[in-house]
Amino acid sequence: MPHDPPPTPVFTGVTGDVGSLPDIRDPRVMVAVPRDRRAAMAALWALAERLTTLLIDATEPLIGQIKLAWWRDMMTMLASNPDALPKGEPLLAELQQHWAGCQGLDALVDAAEAMLVANELAERHDAALAFGRALFTLSADRAGDGAPLSPPWALLWGAMLQGEENDARALLAAAKAAPKTPRARFRGARALLMLDRWAASIAAHDGARRWRGEGLLLLRLGLFGR
Repeated sequence: MPHDPPPTPVFTGVTGDVGSLPDIRDPRVMVAVPRDRRAAMAALWALAERLTTLLIDATEPLIGQIKLAWWRDMMTMLASNPDALPKGEPLLAELQQHWAGCQGLDALVDAAEAMLVANELAERHDAALAFGRALFTLSADRAGDGAPLSPPWALLWGAMLQGEENDARALLAAAKAAPKTPRARFRGARALLMLDRWAASIAAHDGARRWRGEGLLLLRLGLFGR
């Protein structure tokens, strides 16, 4: 019987590759998104990726804050006056097409900035949870107590952004220890359940990737939801 190849270590303390995160745009996950929501989900997660890349590339916090301020202004305009958005930015055009008039995308920018300026591990922990909460709430189009949450995904995101190994491992440990979100919380959002359990599996292996095992996990979740 075939086995996984040796696990690939990631999230170990050198600021990582955003492509290593579980992502709704993965075809194995996107198939669980209703067809009429796929383009909107792709645009939303592209925004999350853009903000994450901005954090990875921000060698000077002030410059990073200036760039994030622009995105916050754009998200505010997207919600209140989308026709006034500037032209020429492909991602902004996608967001305008699928998210015009929608509130809440600025929360992603706020959480990204909180991570950028955080000085203490506890602040980074909270910023990671805020980013994940905003992204999953928007993805589910369901706010309040009924919105799905994924602490493992959020804390993996935070761990990936750490330049110090001790901080990355602390956030990984928090992701590993996070209580499992009840499946009922993901009702009608199987793709988010898949992302949550996928992230939890990576955290359970201390950030190492077991690609074949992850593929089997996604197949089972996609078919049976468990």
